[in-house]
Amino acid sequence: MTWVLVVAGFAALIMLHEGGHFVVAKLTGMRVERFFLFFPPKLFSIKRGETEYGVGMIPLGGFVKITGMNPEELEPRDPSEGPREAGVLERIESVNQEAGPGVSRPGEPLPSELLERAYYNQPVWKRIAVIAAGPVVNIVLAFILLLLVYLSLPVPRGIEVDKVQADTPAANVLRPGDRILAVDGARATMPDVSKIEDVNRRIDVADDKFTHITHLIRRHHCAGGRSPGCLSETPVTVVVDRNGQRRTLHLHTYYDGSNHRYRLGVEFKAVGSQTADQSPAEAAKLAADKMWFVTSRTLSVIGRIFEPAQRKQISGVVGGSQALNQAIGFNIHEAIFVLAVISLSLGLINLFPFLPLDGGHIFWSLVEKIRGRRVPFSVIERASAVGFLLVIMLFVIGLTNDIGRLTS
Repeated sequence: MTWVLVVAGFAALIMLHEGGHFVVAKLTGMRVERFFLFFPPKLFSIKRGETEYGVGMIPLGGFVKITGMNPEELEPRDPSEGPREAGVLERIESVNQEAGPGVSRPGEPLPSELLERAYYNQPVWKRIAVIAAGPVVNIVLAFILLLLVYLSLPVPRGIEVDKVQADTPAANVLRPGDRILAVDGARATMPDVSKIEDVNRRIDVADDKFTHITHLIRRHHCAGGRSPGCLSETPVTVVVDRNGQRRTLHLHTYYDGSNHRYRLGVEFKAVGSQTADQSPAEAAKLAADKMWFVTSRTLSVIGRIFEPAQRKQISGVVGGSQALNQAIGFNIHEAIFVLAVISLSLGLINLFPFLPLDGGHIFWSLVEKIRGRRVPFSVIERASAVGFLLVIMLFVIGLTNDIGRLTS
């Protein structure tokens, strides 16, 4: 069932992105030939007015086909010349199949009745508005989703033992379901967040508590240095609530050589819930801060893509699907948060100034505005090779990383 929700989530992001292009194109008077979810071959479609709406068989995106997105389609040709050969970019973006009467075809000039509403016959500002609408919808959607998350963000009330690893100091001492009350004298339960005025401390209270408890446990070291499996010189004092009874337990940590840290051999989980209610202004600030964090991290990783450590952080559709699937299994807030991050990333990546991304169209429209005349499509096609290479490289790296994470 969760994978159905994952597919529905991705489909919604794609439809909203393409819907942004579609609505602004219609509002600015352009002619939209096709509005498709997913890529051809065509699964089914229906025509309403001048636009064909449909679903493709390859679930890797979607597209809106606007008449006249190649400037060479608008130029009259010498009748003695043969038909122009369609370029690679034109074929990819047109995605024409079973084109009917009055629909533009790759390599052929537009019929005269379509020229007035053709994309490249519109002012630069209209073209930029149409192309920017898709990424803007994704970015605005990300903000709205994060705002909803932060308006009613749940915060745990306590920490509980989730799993106990065999053959570790915690085995036969701690049990799943033990409620952690204190570690080395430090309280392990969460405070009442309604009494915390600072919004950042309010929503980070659980993370801060987990970090503090972890630090207290890992400060217990072996006397003779870090040798795999050695036990700490001093024990960790853990107070738990077990079936309503308070128990004080003493456990030694051991040094885990594979993970290079001291451990008890137990996994904790958050339990209980209290709502960290934020005002709309506080929630908006938190959403904006998180969007800036994701944006800066995305630009940093892409800008340093040739560094192995940064390259490993890139994820693709498979990784995004896996993350969303897991988040749906946790709770609705996790799912909305992950969907917001995916939507924001989709908007950001599409604004990169390389064709066939939306940012590439915006870039060449700005170049035309600055130079005062159209850029020859042959020049755009040659320059777009860089964009194709980048998109393919990102796809391959993301897919490779995703497969590595799923199989490791």
